[in-house]
Amino acid sequence: MSLEFIGLVGPQEGSESQAPRGPAVDLEFVKTFAQAQEYGGFNQVLLAVNTSAADSLILATHAAAVTERLGLLVAHRPGFQAPTFAARQFATLDHLSRGRVAINVITGGDSGDLQRDGDFLDKDDRYARTEEYLDVFKKTWTSPEPFDHSGEHYRVEDNLTLIKPVQKPHIPIYFSGASDAAVEVAAKHADVYMMWGEPLENIRQRIAQVRKAAARYGREKHIRFSLSLRPILGATEDEAWARAERILEDAKALQAQRQGKSRERNVGTSNSGSQRLVDLAGQRVVHDKRLWTAIAALTGAAGNSTSLVGTPDQVAEAALEYYKLGVSTFLFRGFEQLRDAVDYGQHLLPRIRALVEQHEHGRVEQAS
Repeated sequence: MSLEFIGLVGPQEGSESQAPRGPAVDLEFVKTFAQAQEYGGFNQVLLAVNTSAADSLILATHAAAVTERLGLLVAHRPGFQAPTFAARQFATLDHLSRGRVAINVITGGDSGDLQRDGDFLDKDDRYARTEEYLDVFKKTWTSPEPFDHSGEHYRVEDNLTLIKPVQKPHIPIYFSGASDAAVEVAAKHADVYMMWGEPLENIRQRIAQVRKAAARYGREKHIRFSLSLRPILGATEDEAWARAERILEDAKALQAQRQGKSRERNVGTSNSGSQRLVDLAGQRVVHDKRLWTAIAALTGAAGNSTSLVGTPDQVAEAALEYYKLGVSTFLFRGFEQLRDAVDYGQHLLPRIRALVEQHEHGRVEQAS
């Protein structure tokens, strides 16, 4: 399997344990953060979507301009734009970035975020809309002739988009969503199915579930798997766990400052992935020796919030166990974003690559 690492680029520095600082769109931070991850060996960076933050697609154009090789995984919510229009935007960015764009399709949401943009469909209807949206997306990107589409949510007549993506057959589609409805859409459309960090056995079961669904479309060998985690590194294991506790205390203090704000009222209640992490956190604080769930418990798992805690060697060994299950892409972001990105590039990514190479070499020797 081809190993891939994804980082994160946001409009300003901040996290669950670190209050946002700088302007709402901090151009120097975006540039420094993106370039640090490019230099550190990340293949891509995620540009997330949220109603309170800068637009992910526009932010990606700036990140593309200040980097040369770094891929841009742009989070996108179907349903807020016509699929033909959005497909042209992504194809245009693919040209401007010389083929560095991927799309992270986000159908669900948390804390009422979808409703703030006027989307009140229930979950099943949202995923049905997403499936149709992606059908039109792919037609727009690939059809050499004008096409029509008449569906439940979209109607298109005589569409021929001349701006096709640089990447063939189309821009890679990364898909997030833990519900059964999400798995079904991912099975049909996703190049990469994205998961939040859960215990090894859970991930084994999820991969099997998605592959079984993908087999109905003849795609079980095509779809790849990504795991999102928040590594917390230390020079020693004790130092790493002490740092995790400091991050938790900082997060508690920051949450107390935000307490009562209406924007936080539904955290962890409207998202299947969040509920899975909340349930795991309720079972125990640490799974599989170093999968730490305390931040997920504190925040209602509003996003990627479980951590691997330990020395770089220990975290790399834990990542290798996920790789053996079929995870070939890791999305890593830290609680101290810039510092952690640099640490990952210097100390963690090279170790994981080395372990994976040793593992694959051993498999080749055993097969020969």
